[in-house]
Amino acid sequence: MTPQLQPLRAAIRVRRRSVATLAMASFIGVIAFGWPFIVAPGALSSAQTPPLMFGVLLVLVLAVVFAEIADGGIDAKAVAMLGVLAAINAALRPLGGGTAGIETVFFILVLAGRVFGPGFGFALGCTSLFASALLTGGVGPWMPYQMFGCAWIGMLAGLLPPLRGKAEIAMLAGFGTVAGYAFGFLLNLSFWPFSVDPGSSIAYQPGLPFIAQLHRYLVFDASTSLGWDTGRAVTTALAILIIGPTALSAFRRTARRANFQPSPAFAPAAQSAEGSAPTAAGAAGPAGR
Repeated sequence: MTPQLQPLRAAIRVRRRSVATLAMASFIGVIAFGWPFIVAPGALSSAQTPPLMFGVLLVLVLAVVFAEIADGGIDAKAVAMLGVLAAINAALRPLGGGTAGIETVFFILVLAGRVFGPGFGFALGCTSLFASALLTGGVGPWMPYQMFGCAWIGMLAGLLPPLRGKAEIAMLAGFGTVAGYAFGFLLNLSFWPFSVDPGSSIAYQPGLPFIAQLHRYLVFDASTSLGWDTGRAVTTALAILIIGPTALSAFRRTARRANFQPSPAFAPAAQSAEGSAPTAAGAAGPAGR
């Protein structure tokens, strides 16, 4: 009978307090992305206030999330792995950015989140986009939205059902396709209310009912971003299908060797010679060593 492999430990152990913090961060993220549909007209003094305000809140909440995750248990090996993969993603991103929607970072994010767990995927999504923004000079009001979008992708990849073989690769490729479209759909919300002529039929119109506002946004997304998002989705799916099996094996082999956060196991104390049999080492004696 072939022995089954032991399940891999998550590189970052997310405990109850960290789960609550991640849930709070995600809730604020939903508000940050969806404010054009929920903020009443005239409630804020400036149209630019909501994204800037929510961007600051996102950065603050992410700092709390990292503190909570570290408190829950992240060892030096996990920090090293996080730094290496974030640096690789930051270096890969300029290779595809700006070319027909081709993105070269999402497949690593999906595969790493799958192997190393949702906490690691969340952290990798944030740090990858932050490092990439510093490397390419892309720091701006859109950066918190990009960080949060990638953090969700990495986290959800770590929560996918436990499959193996071709079924797992097909599942990850499908997830990468959906993630490519969803990322573009969410990121467009960061600039849609300010980038279109207010008189246009696809522009943000304060005070419209939710359905009418959503219809305007769906038309805007389909007419301006759908082709670009398709490039991202196809690139991610193909990279997972082609590189995925090898990359997953390498990541899992690394995770087994690293043995993130090993649980201590204590052997029972050896009993005295008068009351029990000697231990294996004692029975072997010098000749058995």
